[in-house]
Formats: sequence, C-alpha cells, structure tokens
Amino acid sequence: MIVHNAIVYTVDSTLSNAESFAVKDGKFIAVGKNEEIQNKYEAKETIDAKGKAIYPGFIDSHCHFYGYGKGLTDVNLVGTKSFDEVIQRVVEYSKTNKSEWIIGRGWDQNDWAIKEFPNKRKLDSIFPHTPVFLQRIDGHAVLVNSKALELAGIKGGEEIEGGIVQANIYPEILNDSKTAEFKPTGILIDNAVELVKKVIPKPTNEEIKASLLAAQKNCFALGLTTVDDAGLEKNIIDAMDALQKSNELKMRIYAMLTDNKENLDYYLQHGIYKTERLNVRSFRFYADGALGSRGACLSKPYSDKPLQQGFLLNTPDYFKENAKKVFDKGFQMNTHCIGDSAVRLINSTYSNLLYNPIKNVSSEIAEKGKNRRWRIEHFQVTTKDDIINLKVSGIIPSVQPTHATSDMYWAEERLGKERIKYAYAYNDLLKAAGMIALGTDFPVEDINPLYTFYAAVARKDLKGFPKDGFQMENALSRENTLKGMTIWGAYANFEEKEKGSIEPGKFADFIILDNDIMKCDIDLVPKTKVISTYINGECVYHN
Repeated sequence: MIVHNAIVYTVDSTLSNAESFAVKDGKFIAVGKNEEIQNKYEAKETIDAKGKAIYPGFIDSHCHFYGYGKGLTDVNLVGTKSFDEVIQRVVEYSKTNKSEWIIGRGWDQNDWAIKEFPNKRKLDSIFPHTPVFLQRIDGHAVLVNSKALELAGIKGGEEIEGGIVQANIYPEILNDSKTAEFKPTGILIDNAVELVKKVIPKPTNEEIKASLLAAQKNCFALGLTTVDDAGLEKNIIDAMDALQKSNELKMRIYAMLTDNKENLDYYLQHGIYKTERLNVRSFRFYADGALGSRGACLSKPYSDKPLQQGFLLNTPDYFKENAKKVFDKGFQMNTHCIGDSAVRLINSTYSNLLYNPIKNVSSEIAEKGKNRRWRIEHFQVTTKDDIINLKVSGIIPSVQPTHATSDMYWAEERLGKERIKYAYAYNDLLKAAGMIALGTDFPVEDINPLYTFYAAVARKDLKGFPKDGFQMENALSRENTLKGMTIWGAYANFEEKEKGSIEPGKFADFIILDNDIMKCDIDLVPKTKVISTYINGECVYHN
C-alpha cells in the first residue's frame, strides 16, 4: 500500500511531517515525500489522502474495553438530571430486559438538583422481586434494591474493609435499654460493591465475545487502535486471545490484570504473555476510591464533609508485599490513586523498590528500576513533593483529561481552594516525569479520544465552559497531547519500538481525520470525525 498527498504527523523523535508512506506486510517500510515514495515503490493499493491529516493510531492508556462492551446492553444512565429520570430509564429498560437482573450504569448525583445519594425505596416499590444493580458513573458506588441485598446476604451494619454499606440507624427503646437497627439505604461504596457483584450471574462465552466485538466496532470508529484495559480476569484475557487468533478481534490490547489471588498466583508463576495484539505484563491495583463518591483517600477531611476523609481499599502492607512480588517477576504495577494520601502511599511504595536515594543505589540499578515503567493511574489529587518525586523515580503518570472537565464544577467544594491547585495537574506532572500517558477511563467518561485531546489542550467541557479554561496553567500543548495519545502511551506499555509513531519497521496503525487537530481552531476538535482507521495496513473502519 502507498498513501500519498497527506499531512502525515509521524510523531517521530523530531515530530516531523511527511507527505507519503509505504506499507508492506502490515508495517511501515518508508516515510517521506510524495515523489520519493512513489518513485521507489509500486503497490496494488494506492490511497490519495487529498490533503487530509494522518496520525498514528490513537492509544487509550486507561479504559475498560470489555466492561464498556458489556455495558452496551445495560441501562444507560449517563446524563440523567434527577433520580426520577434514573427510575424512568430503568422502568423502560425493564420492559424488554430478559435477564435475571437489571443492571445499569452512569448516574451521578452531582448532576442533580439534590446532590445527595439516592436510596432504594422507589426501586423496592417497583421491583420487589427482581434484583437491581445501578452503578454510579465512576463505578465506585452502586445503588441496589432490597432483592439484590437479600441475594448478597447484606443486612446492614456490616464492617467492610475499604468499603461502606451505607445505612440509616433507627434507635429503639426496649425495656429501658437502647438498641440500634441498621437498615441499608441501598448505597454501597468501593469494596462493599463486590458483595453484590459476586452473586450476579457470570456472562456466557458468547456474551463475552459479543461484548468484545461491540466495543471494538465503536473504538475503531473513533480512531482507537490500542486500548489499555484496566482490570481483567484470566477468562476474559483468554477470550481476547482466542478472538485475536481467529482474526475476529483486531484491536490491540494492553491488559492490566485485576490484583486478585487467582491472577497473582497464575501469572506470577507463568510470566508475561505477549503476542502482536495482546500484551499481558501488568497488574492493576486500587489504592482508594473516587472523588465523586468521597471514597478517594485524602490526607485531610473533605471540605464539604468534614467528618469524611475517604479510605484505602487495602492496607499499606498489602501494597508493599504485592509490589515486591510483582517487581521480582518483572511485571509492571499500575495503581489507581485519586486522593493525595493514596498518591503519597503508592509513590513511596514504588520508590522504595524502583529508586531509593536513601539506600544510595548505583545509577545502573536506578535506571533498571526506572525502566520498570510503573504507573500511577489518575494521579488526580497530589502535592508538590509527590510531583517532584517523579523527576527521579521513573514513575509514569497515566491520566484522563476529561476527568478534569467533568469534575471541575464541584471538585473545589470537595477539596478547598488550596488542594485544588494540585489536582488534575497534568502539565506539572508532565514537566516532572518527562512524559504522560493519556486515556479516557471509558465508560466512566466518553469513549471519544478527540474529547481527550480537547480537554487536555482547552480544559473546557463540550459546551465551551469555562470560557478561559479550567486551571489553564496545567493545560497541555497540542504536541504533548498528541504524544500522550500515541508514542508516550506506547512507551508506558513497553511497545514504543512497535507502535505509537509512523516510522519504518512499526505496525501500520494509522488514522485519517477530516480536520487537522494540530492546526484547526481548538473548538473544532470535538466535532472532528474519523474518515478511516487502519491496523496492520488493513482498513478496519471507513466512514
């Protein structure tokens, strides 16, 4: 294949532009000017790009690819403006739902007039016999009905390490002695969510396949050619591998393993697994919850709830012990950290293994530690000291720019004026670390990587708010944003030698857009459409 008459953003070491390139056996073999490529090569297929911009295939460095596909058949609660609207959507969905459970995702009480968690009373009155499981937009809190609580054996008042079974307390006076009855409201936070999840029927192999292929279709239409799926079980990875080998699943997947005992036991024994399309070499840990549900672990209480400080989802010893196991077997450790206390703990845990100046390690050992490329996912609320630590530790910040533009309406209420200065601090993180990996966290945020680009550069929502951008000192340049969605994403996955730029020897993964996002008015970026998506030189989407 020869592609010519294009504006090719190669994202090579000098960020050079080209006009044309040649592809053979699924890889770029030459990149240069139109005449140079056409005079040197002949091809059965020639594509005239007609002056359109071409980029390396986009990499989403943190998402939930399988979970997104699975959720396409659930109740979509994104954008609901009240709990009544949530109920309306659930009722409408129930009319055609054929499964034993009603499952949905996407509500956010911060978007409602009454910004408090709902309770299960309405669900109980409408669905007394069908279990209902409705995840908040961030996935860290759910609303369930009484039938779901019954099936999970939750009665109220349970002590959950790293989680909350929210309950109302009803005191009763009996024989002059006080007792308290705990009645669950239906809200479960973080680890408490797992109590219900484990009793939801597992998907069949056919359902898993359908979810993966549905997710792939939507990703290709938006220019994604590699996804980092954050938190997977072995059976899902096996399904991905089988579908890739049968050439049905063409998406490249960087798989982060869920940090459960089964995964740790199996993969630490069997080691890293790598094919051209699947890379299983990392574990995804959760240090804390989310800011929106106040599960993020902060060093000081929430400004809008002084009695709450969030919590860790596991003990410091758990992270320390497993970090050593993962380190010894050569795996990458990627940890979800939202609150500054969680960031501090994981930053310290990583640094003690990767680069500890107190131990006065040699430069050779230090560089070996840095090359482990351990990542802090989200790095959302932090401090100046923890940002500075990135200069020596080799830790990679993996962030999602649309989190900033989703949370900006209420984040200062949660954190206060001082802490918000070190939240969503993407440019500060980049300057310290030297690179930054960008993603969406879909389905928590929209799947579209062009929204990522816009949020990173303009720091605005899709309505153009705020006019001058949110904390613009931490906006990223267009060049660094493009790197964060391509070559730096590839580096964070140990794959920079095979993807992330348009250079000879790399996989021919590229996209053609109808706008030049590097030069157009920034407000046109979210409206930009993908014309074509290619993987291995094969067109997998064309508009």
